[in-house]
Amino acid sequence: QVQLVESGGGLVQPGGSLRLSCSTSINSFSSYDMAWFRQAPGKQRELVAYVTSGGTTITVDSLKGRFTISRDNAKPAVYLQMNGLKPEDTAVYYCNTLGGRFDWGQGTQVTVSS
Repeated sequence: QVQLVESGGGLVQPGGSLRLSCSTSINSFSSYDMAWFRQAPGKQRELVAYVTSGGTTITVDSLKGRFTISRDNAKPAVYLQMNGLKPEDTAVYYCNTLGGRFDWGQGTQVTVSS
């Protein structure tokens, strides 16, 4: 059974930074496009960024310049560097394949507040 384990969240002040990590037991991890998603209270889960199997990174337009995704196929793991955090970034953050193929993990809570 594939496990997705997110970590690195926490409480941060506006303007601060966090680096999220996602460790996984996905076989053939390097062949998957991997992504970060987030779900704020009362809202649907939304895509934040993804990295293709070839290493191309895409961040959704509204988060460009602040959020950067990366991957390490050797571990295997996927990361999300978040800078310039805003209160509206408060959410539970999840990783999965871009298509959400595997069971969702518990996510990691990010709270941006002064």
